[in-house]
Amino acid sequence: MKKTLLASLLLACATGAGATGQDQAGKNHATALKPVIVTATRTPISVGDSLSSVSVISRADIERLQPMSIADLLTGLPGVSFANAGGYGQQTSLFLRGANSTHTLLLVDGVRVASVSAGLAAFEQIPVEQIERIEIVRGPRSSLYGADAIGGVIQIFTRRGSRDGGLEPSLALSAGTDKLWRGQLGLSGGSEHGWYNLGAGSQYTGGINTCRVGAAEAFAGCFTDEPDRDLSRNRNLSASGGYRWDNGAELTGTWLRSLGEAHFDGSYQNRWRTVQQVAGATFGFHPLQAWKSTFSAGQNLDRYDNYENANFVGYIYSRRNQASWQNDISVAADQLLTLGVDWQGEHIDSDTGFLATRRHDTGAYAQYQATFGPNELALSARRDRNSQYGHHDTGALAWGYHFDGGLKLTASYGSAFHAPTFNDLYYPYGSGNPDLKPETSRSAELGLSRQHDGWNWALNAYQTRIDQLIALDNQYFPRNISKARIRGVEGQFGARLGDWQLQSYLSWLQPRNDDGGPDDGNVLPRRAGRTARIDLDRRYGAFGVGATFNAAGHRYDDAANAHRLGGYATTDLRASWQLDRAWQLEARLANAFDRHYETIWYFNQPGRELLLTLRYRPGAR
Repeated sequence: MKKTLLASLLLACATGAGATGQDQAGKNHATALKPVIVTATRTPISVGDSLSSVSVISRADIERLQPMSIADLLTGLPGVSFANAGGYGQQTSLFLRGANSTHTLLLVDGVRVASVSAGLAAFEQIPVEQIERIEIVRGPRSSLYGADAIGGVIQIFTRRGSRDGGLEPSLALSAGTDKLWRGQLGLSGGSEHGWYNLGAGSQYTGGINTCRVGAAEAFAGCFTDEPDRDLSRNRNLSASGGYRWDNGAELTGTWLRSLGEAHFDGSYQNRWRTVQQVAGATFGFHPLQAWKSTFSAGQNLDRYDNYENANFVGYIYSRRNQASWQNDISVAADQLLTLGVDWQGEHIDSDTGFLATRRHDTGAYAQYQATFGPNELALSARRDRNSQYGHHDTGALAWGYHFDGGLKLTASYGSAFHAPTFNDLYYPYGSGNPDLKPETSRSAELGLSRQHDGWNWALNAYQTRIDQLIALDNQYFPRNISKARIRGVEGQFGARLGDWQLQSYLSWLQPRNDDGGPDDGNVLPRRAGRTARIDLDRRYGAFGVGATFNAAGHRYDDAANAHRLGGYATTDLRASWQLDRAWQLEARLANAFDRHYETIWYFNQPGRELLLTLRYRPGAR
């Protein structure tokens, strides 16, 4: 990474800034730079200069691909695999590079998001129409973010207003099969100093039958007497804004609230309602020209109310408060030192008692980034002190070398950990294991990539070992009894071939149980060993056409590998018509060949679906 560019970005951008910056070094006009990410190092760097394996999804990508959910959008990307319990709005778990679903840290506008009780992020409850951009960083990041970043970090940035001036409304209306409809309304604006964005949306689908008939023997909570359609709905609100002073200081704030409801086939409950809320604020300023200081605070609320038909069964409510202070100091030419402190406090409340309901964590970290000729170096270390499991230290080292012609070689090693959840420790009352230790990991990676005008490719190979893996014993008691070894190779290739835009991905994964017990050598559950994806798009003036081909190999639903889920391939077709500058009509045919497949044993996935969208954006270019 070129630290001269990084230093200029630090002076120009607040933490969590958008996808591009501008270099004004002696020029009288602005020159667009390569896309910039902040998640990999907690500082703005060019995507091409990252020493980590990263993927960036822009708002333009979202509108081109026309996804219905985050799972639609990210499935098939390198290292990404989802398990879904029966269609839109149903529980969705993400596995990044073969690690557990609790081993991926999700951030929304810099705020940590996941249930305090189970440790799972509700990807199904985040509306894609409220997303401006997604950054995916693969590989361990505990040395910068603390617990849970074993597989990597995913950061979602919500919609933001521009500084172009004026008032800009937006509207998107969608209708589709399975009684699906969706509406999204936005209003944004800004000036040279300030910006704002307001959004409101709603989505409803009549759904599919979440469990296929005959599922009683699956012990999945499904009944043969419930072959009905299971609806889901979501309503969401968002607000964000910011102001930048002439001296470069900037204050920003974001808020997202999502209200969800879903019906499903269950034994003790068959309907839930949920509230997901994320709020955060950031203030950055420059005490000195070479020093940027950033203060941020945020909160994540998560509540599930459970029902059996119309009868209230119970609830789980969790709250996570967090604050951080980060300092980025340019210590010399092409050298950057980052020092920071994070704090978070967690609280849980439920109709089912927990032996403890609160805990807090404080983490201090340091990172050094430097460029020496064609060599790049990044060192980071962190110590976390948790009120439940004490101290934990992590670190990472990454090196890169730039050859002539755009070829880059990278190598990295890092450690990470996952803290036991409240469910692991205390749920239900008196049945957890308060003596659990954090799960720990060690990862090594080699990468080779090349950026060229009109095309690019990358190849990464890695190995991760996880110790103290938390698992249930024969009496369903959580213990630190397991180990895992995960090996993988990821490749991607992108090119512009005339008027065609091509992007392709291929992942090979070997997530193995390595505990020496009866399941030793078995594949970790719900991870596909091989995945592939191809996105192909073309514009014909006002018309656009495209297709996405997704393929996944077989997987197993359980640790014993007794329940095998077959591989599958799906094809999504899409088209768009720019009616005029402001109006666009979109159409998407998902799973065009109506393939049947499962990512969780006995839970159905949607078949062929048609979605039509009318989009209004008077400020579109």
